[in-house]
Amino acid sequence: MSERAAPFYCPYCGDEDLRPNEEGHGAWECGACNRAFQLKFLGLLSRGLQRADSGGDHI
Repeated sequence: MSERAAPFYCPYCGDEDLRPNEEGHGAWECGACNRAFQLKFLGLLSRGLQRADSGGDHI
């Protein structure tokens, strides 16, 4: 099994100074803005992927 992906940027300030938080799986803290956040995968959408250019003939 592979390791989970880590975020590259803080969702609040955009800085890259991120480190895992003690709260557990998916928890991260930002050294730049001093915020803690958690990422969680909710699941796949039932409607599937919809691309903007696949909607038929537009003039």
